[in-house]
Amino acid sequence: MAKIYRNIAILTGAGISAESGLATFRSSNGLWNNHKVEDVASIEGFQHNPALVHDFYNNLKTEIQQAKPNAAHLALTKLQKEYPAEINIITQNVDTLHEKAENQNVFHIHGQINQAVCLNCGQVLEAWGDVDTETVCPHCQVMGMMKPNIVFFGENLLCMDKVEDILRKCELFISIGTSGVVYPAAGFVQLAKYYGADTVEFTLDTTANNYLFDKHIFGKAGETLPPYIEELIKNAE
Repeated sequence: MAKIYRNIAILTGAGISAESGLATFRSSNGLWNNHKVEDVASIEGFQHNPALVHDFYNNLKTEIQQAKPNAAHLALTKLQKEYPAEINIITQNVDTLHEKAENQNVFHIHGQINQAVCLNCGQVLEAWGDVDTETVCPHCQVMGMMKPNIVFFGENLLCMDKVEDILRKCELFISIGTSGVVYPAAGFVQLAKYYGADTVEFTLDTTANNYLFDKHIFGKAGETLPPYIEELIKNAE
């Protein structure tokens, strides 16, 4: 008899967004959309040249707004609607493709492209429009203190208390499109497995922590995830 899970945790990385045409964060040449990662995704880079960082993320917003969710995102929507379990999605992606696909219970541990945070008062704001060094915080009225609400190198991940609770409770942990090298996210499978979860990864290539997964499904997630989810739903009927 097929196992029915009451609690499922899903971790998504750049691989799921790549199928929607978005550049992966860690490319082989050390660039992200033709910029050095340390220039546009570190505290030091932001302090050195905030105008460059704002320009980068303003341009990235345009690219992300045009991107559409793919079959993997839509399969997660189907899972959440039709499978009788609590299903949480932990994403390393700063795009909004999960939201566009109407996924629920999405936790952005690396922040969101469509938000800015005021370094003066801590207020997080919706910000699909351009933000720059002259933007005034509508909450505290201070100018020039807005930062993209993206977790830069050297900053703590977001939602981690909630994420740890999700990982402790989950009975099935699914990883989609992650490299297994970026910590602490790469350690999530270890925590889930410690608490007894079955573990499955969807990946193009063998990952750094593949030994922690019970099952490996290779190929594009847009092609491999939908039939897997159909089977999960069928087994729960």
